[in-house]
Amino acid sequence: MANPNDQNYYYGQSSGMAQPGYGWGDANQGDGISFDMDSNFGQEQHFQSFDYSQTSAHTSAIPDTSTSAGLYPTIPQAYESSYIGSPPTVYGGQQFLNPNASSFPTSNVASTGTEFEDEPPLLEELGINPDHIFQKTLAVLNPLRETDASILQDTDLAGPLAFVLAFGGFLLLSGKVHFSYIYGIGVLGCLAIYAMLNLMAVSGVSIGVTVSVLGYCLLPMVALSGVSILISLQGLLGIVLTALAILWCSISASKLFVTALTMDHQQPLVAYPCAMLYGVFALLTIF
Repeated sequence: MANPNDQNYYYGQSSGMAQPGYGWGDANQGDGISFDMDSNFGQEQHFQSFDYSQTSAHTSAIPDTSTSAGLYPTIPQAYESSYIGSPPTVYGGQQFLNPNASSFPTSNVASTGTEFEDEPPLLEELGINPDHIFQKTLAVLNPLRETDASILQDTDLAGPLAFVLAFGGFLLLSGKVHFSYIYGIGVLGCLAIYAMLNLMAVSGVSIGVTVSVLGYCLLPMVALSGVSILISLQGLLGIVLTALAILWCSISASKLFVTALTMDHQQPLVAYPCAMLYGVFALLTIF
């Protein structure tokens, strides 16, 4: 049985177990752990060295693997440029911006002025000529006034649209909602007058000119609808004013058509269908 007081006894040794061949042992005995140094300890160790004397852009960053094979993997020569970037270029100071006038191209806008000088007015681009509108309005208000034929060839629809809306607005103020009748009768009347003028005139006429002239000549009827707000047109005064308005509209329209189409001595033939058309608008105004 092992004695715990024995100097060769170690913890965990059971009775009957043979003492192993190792242990702390006696400090004076030769048995025990040896702390002898290796025979190569203290000698010069050979560490890997690198060659920095190379000047190549791609091989300067690759370590010399000739003396330490297996420490670094061999990099193929074909992939050196893809893995290792090229060295930065040295800035020589020749790329500064020189803010001279010769460095910039001369602008055409500065030499020729603003680019909007030759632009037409906005109303003219939209097909609205205020001068032609004013001239046509004066020709309607004064049927005896001489009118330039070139102005009548302008297919201006801004004035007719304004007069039609004013006519319907005045009827609305007098309690008559006739917008659908106005547009329907106006379209049918313009088509009928257009067909008649093409049969009578040698040069022919466009539908735009027909609509423009008939729309401008609606101005006396617009004035009649404005009067109907104040007084009733079903009396004697109303009948007289209505007859004057129809006559005024038909004379103005026939005069403009004859002037634009050079239809000499045919104004009464043109005035009659125009009077019938404006008579329908007069009936809408009265009733």
